[in-house]
Formats: sequence, structure tokens, C-alpha cells
Amino acid sequence: MPAEIFNPNPVVFSPTKSLGRKSELLAHSLWIDEPTSSDDEVEDLELIDQDEIFDLIRSIYDPEHPNTLEELRVVSAPQIRIEQNRITVEFTPTVPHCGMSTLIGEPLHPCSHQSEHAVNKQLNDKERVAAALENPVLLDTVEQCLRDAGRRGLPIM
Repeated sequence: MPAEIFNPNPVVFSPTKSLGRKSELLAHSLWIDEPTSSDDEVEDLELIDQDEIFDLIRSIYDPEHPNTLEELRVVSAPQIRIEQNRITVEFTPTVPHCGMSTLIGEPLHPCSHQSEHAVNKQLNDKERVAAALENPVLLDTVEQCLRDAGRRGLPIM
């Protein structure tokens, strides 16, 4: 947990019901270059949709609170766009001045932060991100946020 709390009293919502696709997600590789035995199989592949991506990230914990990003409505399925080989996930911090945005935004992009441009610039700087993850305190915080990521798609209890 960070020393400074940016939003001491966030609104917490009930998680939505899982789509129950966990077994389907784990049964198929998400890698495009996986060898296939025929062209017919390639045509039969089902594309990943925004609900499946949401099921993968919904259980990530907020670095500031013992709640998931879904429970705090930081992420939702409509904030996910899939275009060819690129998935964009925008997130809404619980407060416009959230100091945890760069940490939450490691794989995401904020859409309603008062410093949205600056945060996205930091997140797109690979050297800066790599250096940040060498910091044991930040790395521990990231690991705590992902502690239940294996529960993807399952309801949070």
C-alpha cells in the first residue's frame, strides 16, 4: 500500500457476474503465430472480444485499496477496444488526481486523469517502465495488485 492515500473513501460497487469463459480462454492459445494444421482451422478461430479481455483484468487489485479495479469501476468492458493486433484498455481513476495512475496504467491508458497526456507519455517510455519495475517497493506493489489474477473470470469473493 502506498504511503499517501489519494482517495481515502472510494465508492465500491458489486462485481458483475462472470461470463464463465475461463475454461475457453485457457483452452486456446492467444498467440497468433501458433502452428495450425489447416486453413479451415484458422477460419474457425473465434476472435477475442472485449468481454474476454475484461474477464482477464477484472480481478486486478487497486494498489491503494483492498478492492479490484472492477469493484472500483476503474475498468469496464466498454472501455476496451480491439483493433487488429492491438488491444487498448482505458481506465478511469477513482479521483482525477490519482497518484497511482502510472502504476495502474502499466498495461492500460487513463481516460479521465487530469494529467492524462503526461501519464500516457510515462507509460509509453519502455526504459522508464523497466527502471520502475527494478524498484523493489514498486515491484511488490504490482505483485500485490496481481495476487488474484489467477482467478480470472471468477467472481470475487
